[in-house]
Amino acid sequence: MIKMIALYKQPEDKEKFDEHYYNVHSPITKKIPGLKKMEVTKIVGTPMGKESEYYLLCEMYYESQEAFKEAMKTDEARASGKDVMKFAGDLVTMMIGEEVNEKVH
Repeated sequence: MIKMIALYKQPEDKEKFDEHYYNVHSPITKKIPGLKKMEVTKIVGTPMGKESEYYLLCEMYYESQEAFKEAMKTDEARASGKDVMKFAGDLVTMMIGEEVNEKVH
C-alpha cells in the first residue's frame, strides 16, 4: 500500500481552515480515482503536553505505486493539488510513503 501524506502546520485561523478543508478540499480529494482510503487526524498535542506545531495529518491510500502514479495524472488529482496550494500552500508538507506492517507484541 502506498500513501500520500499531507501534514499541515497550525493555521492562523483554524475555523476558516476547517471550513475550507472539510467542505471544499476533502470532497475534491475524495473524487481522485484509485484512492482506496483517506484518514484525517487532528493533532491535539505532544507527549510532553504542549501544543504541536502541526494541526492536521491526512493519509491517502493507494493500492500500489503504479496506481498512485496513474491517480496523480487525473484531473481530480490536479484539482486537489491546485486547491491545497491555494488555501494552505504555506502550511502543508507532502510526503509519499510505503506502508510497512510491523507487529506489536
